[in-house]
Amino acid sequence: MSKIEGNARNIAKIAAQRFNESNGRRVLIAVAGAPGSGKSTLAERAVEIINKDHHLNAALFPMDGYHYDDVVLEQMGRRPYKGAIDTFDAHGLRHMLKRLKANEDDVVAVPVFDRSIEIARAGGNLIPRSTNIIVCEGNYLLARQPPWDKLKEIFDFTVFVDVDEDHLRQRLQNRWRSYGLDPKEINRKVEENDLPNGLAIVAGSAEPDLRIENN
Repeated sequence: MSKIEGNARNIAKIAAQRFNESNGRRVLIAVAGAPGSGKSTLAERAVEIINKDHHLNAALFPMDGYHYDDVVLEQMGRRPYKGAIDTFDAHGLRHMLKRLKANEDDVVAVPVFDRSIEIARAGGNLIPRSTNIIVCEGNYLLARQPPWDKLKEIFDFTVFVDVDEDHLRQRLQNRWRSYGLDPKEINRKVEENDLPNGLAIVAGSAEPDLRIENN
């Protein structure tokens, strides 16, 4: 069994236990980490395992849907730094998490970030009331910086995926290389934006319930 598979199974087991102890109340799990840490793969696999092996209804909710639009970032002068903590709608995300936690609506439409066009699509996914567990993944879910520091208390269990700087750099370079960018642009994106963001995320996140090393 691979390390990522073992960790995903552990998260799924904990999520199922939390739901079984909740008297039928919806449970929210946070999986946080730097870009390139593997948090998205881990969260996606955990959702699959919850649905298949624990026979519960789980859904994935990435926080990337709360990116500010490029037009807004241009107006802010922050377009080159997309992905930094101030380029997301923290208040919008917090209110959506609270709405999802309350589970009072028959269905909730959530935004989804389309990486192929670098734009968030409103109503990109629907999460029905029958969903027992929501696994939210994102960079800043455990950030101590206001107003992000109000998110942790909403979750029933929190996970942080740790990766050292060398592995993080390599994974980020590979990510942009897969999009066909030239080496100069890859280096700019990684060294001037993604890697500094990643290191800031590691340094600025609150202590989770579970810390996973994914080097």
